[in-house]
Amino acid sequence: MVHSMTAFARAQQELDDGLVLTWELKSVNHRFLESQFRMPEQLRPLEHDARELLRRHLGRGKVDCTLRADAAGSAHRLQLNRPLLLQILATLEQVRRDAPEVGPPSAMELLRWPGMLGGELELDVDALAEPVADLFESALADLIAHRQREGDALRETLYGRLDAIDALVDQIRRHSLSVSRHVAQRLQQRLAELETSVDPDRLEQEVALLASRGDIAEELDRLRIHVEEARTALRGPGPHGRRLDFLTQELNREANTVGAKSVQAEISQRAVDLKVVIEQIREQVQNLE
Repeated sequence: MVHSMTAFARAQQELDDGLVLTWELKSVNHRFLESQFRMPEQLRPLEHDARELLRRHLGRGKVDCTLRADAAGSAHRLQLNRPLLLQILATLEQVRRDAPEVGPPSAMELLRWPGMLGGELELDVDALAEPVADLFESALADLIAHRQREGDALRETLYGRLDAIDALVDQIRRHSLSVSRHVAQRLQQRLAELETSVDPDRLEQEVALLASRGDIAEELDRLRIHVEEARTALRGPGPHGRRLDFLTQELNREANTVGAKSVQAEISQRAVDLKVVIEQIREQVQNLE
């Protein structure tokens, strides 16, 4: 089963006392599993269990986990920032003395001043341990399902890219069958330009030597093998990311060799096309777990 490392999940629950708990999980690609938790400090003791649950279910990815606790009932008390209020009133008194024409602000304007009102949630960590854990498990299940859906879509895309490599390899192989003839024509044309005659046997030897230097049969065979290995990996249980990343490097190595050995414009162009497709695969593989 293929999993993407890119996903988002959100789970929310309102408790009987009006407290609303919300977990938001965001996952992106990363070489290893790395998690970061943002939560009310009163509930920080619950982080360890959530982190362990995450570790048991995910193999790779950077996961940001945010827990919010909001309430509109008795558990939520508005508090007036008296030091700030007194500071503002003292400043207003100075303004009134320097500019009597300036009217005083209303009480509502003062209450709207940034930082004037604060809320303090009274959170009982023991009472909230179970609902926080259950809600996190629900959010994590949604995250995993999202990663699987993204992974399934990526797998189908990768299958298409691998088919494209197969098609390009077939085209290159067909063009490579005429390499000897192409080399012979180039040599004969060059000799004609130089008005030089060469023994036919010697010409045949030179053609064979140059053709052997441009022989790409082994590279094409290895490309085919790596493509089949990638398909096998995608059908396997996973994890897939690191294995496919390695195979992508091998594919790119063979494509570079094909381009370097090419003595025909058609093969050179197909080698460039190969590298483009392989780069697309490499970018997509980075998101696989």
